[in-house]
Amino acid sequence: MKLGYIGLGKMGYNMAELLLEKGHQLVGYNRSAAPVQKIAQKGAKPADSIGSLVAALETPRLVWIMVPHQAVDAVLKELTLHLAKGDTIIDGGNSPYKESIRRGRELEGKGIDFLDAGVSGGPHGARTGACIMVGGKQEVFKKYEQIFRDASVEQGYAYFGKTGSGHFVKMVHNGIEYGMMQALAEGFAILKASAFNLDLAKVADLYNHRSVIESRLVGWLKTAFEQHGTELADISGAIAQSGEGMWTVDAAKEFGIPAPIIKGALDFRLQSEKHPSYSGKIVSALRNQFGGHAVEITSNPLNVSREAGKAKQRKIA
Repeated sequence: MKLGYIGLGKMGYNMAELLLEKGHQLVGYNRSAAPVQKIAQKGAKPADSIGSLVAALETPRLVWIMVPHQAVDAVLKELTLHLAKGDTIIDGGNSPYKESIRRGRELEGKGIDFLDAGVSGGPHGARTGACIMVGGKQEVFKKYEQIFRDASVEQGYAYFGKTGSGHFVKMVHNGIEYGMMQALAEGFAILKASAFNLDLAKVADLYNHRSVIESRLVGWLKTAFEQHGTELADISGAIAQSGEGMWTVDAAKEFGIPAPIIKGALDFRLQSEKHPSYSGKIVSALRNQFGGHAVEITSNPLNVSREAGKAKQRKIA
């Protein structure tokens, strides 16, 4: 298939490269030019504007956007100036599901189809095959199912129903992720505090051999300990968070569903700004391992300030 791809950040670039390898034709655009030039070297057609991207596609056109949720409306506003009835937009970012419902309704009024696709797996998954959760009209999903099949790991995509359902399933996934990471952080903080002088990388490795809590998260924690040492000295104990856990907590309140574990994990992240801790270091380390999130370093790793000039930025490899 031929499609436009808007947003060539960590996730977007890697997925675009994977789709190119699977034989799809891409026209790529990004607000900054460097990723566009880079993906062009991989075989994509570069575009210097959203308008030129659309002009390079044949009707009916398909455009995948992979931008932060705060930027989606601005991108759609410009994009829809150039699209026509029968074209399709896929939002592959982490958008609030109610916003996706609204956007789908607005686009339908213009005759433009819309699919909301929650993507999990981090940059590595985007490059090698992600887990994708899709909502929207089923006939539109079926029309472009090959894109989702090729962008995902084997059996790693599914259609869930009407517009908003894909981002809703991904939102709850992110809330569960908060709770799982928090449990690991607290457990390993307890292990570290014991008098046994435990090799935490060894513990994580053992846990990941057929124990009940075997998981990719435990494997990433083992890697973090191997890379940064048990103390995680160069990793911040104050955890950044992008808001998706709060969306899950808000939905739980709306539906009258108790969610104390997810809410507790969210509260811990919010409080870690003023109260950094070793548990916070573990959550930060995990976020870095699967998402490539930058970690702040200060002279006192347990007293992190986000004010400009008081912290150095370092992206842990």
